[in-house]
Amino acid sequence: MVGKTGSRFGIPSLLLFLIVGMVFGESCLDIIHFFNVDIAQFIGMIALSIILFSGGMDTQFKDIKPILWQGIALSTVGVLLTAIVTGLFIFWISGFEFTNIYLPLATSVLLAATMSSTDSASVFNILRSQNINLKYNLKSTLELESGSNDPMAYMLTIALIQFITSSTLGIGGVLVSFVLQFAIGGAVGFIIGTFAVRLINKIQLSIPSLYSLLLLSLIFFTFAITDMIKGNGYLAVYIAGMIIGNNKIVNQKEIATFMDGMTNMVQMIMFLSLGLLVRVNEMIDILPIGIAIGVFMIFIGRPLSVFVTLLPFTKIKTKAKLFISWVGLRGAVPIIFATYPVVAGVEHSDQIFNIVFVITLMSLILQGMTIPSAAKFLHLVDYTVKEKKNHFGMELPDEIDANLNEIVLTEDMLKYGNQLKTMHLPDRTLVIMIKRGERILIPNGSLELQIGDKLLFLSEEEHKSLLS
Repeated sequence: MVGKTGSRFGIPSLLLFLIVGMVFGESCLDIIHFFNVDIAQFIGMIALSIILFSGGMDTQFKDIKPILWQGIALSTVGVLLTAIVTGLFIFWISGFEFTNIYLPLATSVLLAATMSSTDSASVFNILRSQNINLKYNLKSTLELESGSNDPMAYMLTIALIQFITSSTLGIGGVLVSFVLQFAIGGAVGFIIGTFAVRLINKIQLSIPSLYSLLLLSLIFFTFAITDMIKGNGYLAVYIAGMIIGNNKIVNQKEIATFMDGMTNMVQMIMFLSLGLLVRVNEMIDILPIGIAIGVFMIFIGRPLSVFVTLLPFTKIKTKAKLFISWVGLRGAVPIIFATYPVVAGVEHSDQIFNIVFVITLMSLILQGMTIPSAAKFLHLVDYTVKEKKNHFGMELPDEIDANLNEIVLTEDMLKYGNQLKTMHLPDRTLVIMIKRGERILIPNGSLELQIGDKLLFLSEEEHKSLLS
């Protein structure tokens, strides 16, 4: 109910779940007592695994092929630049009297690293719930970046924690850890994704719903085994999702529907649990520096990293770069990554967590609520693409090589007569159902059609019109 109400007013539903957690926690109504960072981190790991896997399944190779390299650049170089630029700013500003804190350089960069990636849950949720059609493949670029940049931020966070807490780990060790995590995560994701496609297609389960549960267990196995052998589990599940999503598997549509539901559920749980962790009185103490860092990241750090990263891609328009900069949303991912320093016992980790939370709220309110307006202001909305509506709620199995299409009858379409037998239908086309108001009619040649009737027809190829 909260999410539905929020979307009507243009408020990101995930922001509202975060606030609900804060309200029911100890800081406000004090109904739910929950301050276990380890459990919250575990919930976040489970949720992110599902979210990234589902995002990978929705990432089609044909869609990302034109923007593959710029997406990879944003998710790696862009994240690194954001962490460095913002970290230097935090180190500089933390020495001022109004900030109330002083963070060493390594800790400042660690704080920036936890926030260096765009939040996949927030980006997927907002772009899809708002049904915005964007020009220049921007939607694919943003979803590829947000879905694939969490591993880079995670590795930066873990490497910096190791650097701060270990007296023996140097820059060389950090670089080796980076390479190993990327290589192992990518390899395991590809191998398990390929294996999963063959397993699902050959196992022949008697209960169709078990295919979804099998895939869910494979997500957790992929993350766990990759993490066990020191690879990047988030990268592994994302790549496994891409491999599975770009191959035909048994019960594909049912599995996709299940994964959509799971993704929405874990997003709600993740934001609620993170909201419960917040201590409002502690947030107030770091509010000035939190706002200062948030303003810098939104208006300087993120745009600077985007423009520098995309310098080699000369065909990308300036307004597209500006929009990519604005959709650098912070959400649950930075908060989850901010729990790692707390669990590791890094000095100033409590301040890091609270600062990240303040910046996340700023980002979801300031950026999340204005994405549609920003797209319209920059003239990036593609009005030529119309939303395809499904009035009948029917889909064909993947095995059938045909298309279901719908059309609403107009006066011009009935000029040759108001019966199916008098209409000029393309070859290999069959009208299988008619919807008139709330009534479903079974078609036959003599049925009298009316203006506004919705026709569902089956064809072997796409047709722009029912009329020849």
